[in-house]
Amino acid sequence: MNKIMTFLAFTFLALTACNSSNNDTPAGSMQSKNQENNYTTTYDSTKRVGGDCEAGYCDLMYKGMPAEINAVDTSAGWYENGQKLVVTGTAFQVDGKTPAPHVIIYYHHTDNDGLYSPQKDNPESQTRHGHIRGWVKTGRDGKYTIYTIRPAPYPGLNQPAHIHWLIKEPDVNNEYWTDDLMFKDDKLLLSFTKENKPKNLGGSGIVQVLSKGNMQFVTHNFILGLNITNYPKPQ
Repeated sequence: MNKIMTFLAFTFLALTACNSSNNDTPAGSMQSKNQENNYTTTYDSTKRVGGDCEAGYCDLMYKGMPAEINAVDTSAGWYENGQKLVVTGTAFQVDGKTPAPHVIIYYHHTDNDGLYSPQKDNPESQTRHGHIRGWVKTGRDGKYTIYTIRPAPYPGLNQPAHIHWLIKEPDVNNEYWTDDLMFKDDKLLLSFTKENKPKNLGGSGIVQVLSKGNMQFVTHNFILGLNITNYPKPQ
């Protein structure tokens, strides 16, 4: 009975959040100072860029957001058990060619057990997004880098492991989500995408994994506004 209850608890945590050891610190780790922000959380979903965003889900992008955001970030997961993962990429304008500067990219994903686990260090680590979360802000070249661990899939479910994204452009009124990052070598990917065809929101989220030593590397680019509902710029 205890095993059954534990499994059900894990599953509940995963669905609730989604419906929605190396001591070296890579350069550009995020500062912990939080900013006061003035973003509104009320909107008309029929006019909102990106359409509807689950109640309270997108708002969490701003919880704990640092006052200064770098193009490089190191997640809490980097210091935990799991496969070390480096995600790099470029945000492009809607033409798919011009680098997009000053774009805030928010990410969050499961831990090495497939859970959006909380931490007791601060309130922003105790949300439905879990504690492995962070922000990068693209430079003039549109590039970003994230040091983290490879997320594990939800326990007992057939959904591939993934990283969630939210994008906030400097001249777009609100944040919007894009397709999740998923891994080509994930055994769950093929069957899942057959039943859940990717929408290519902001470009394809399916990435090739390269390994070097005990590290894995992926490249994930964004095409801002691509297939995004109510996007205000010409496509």
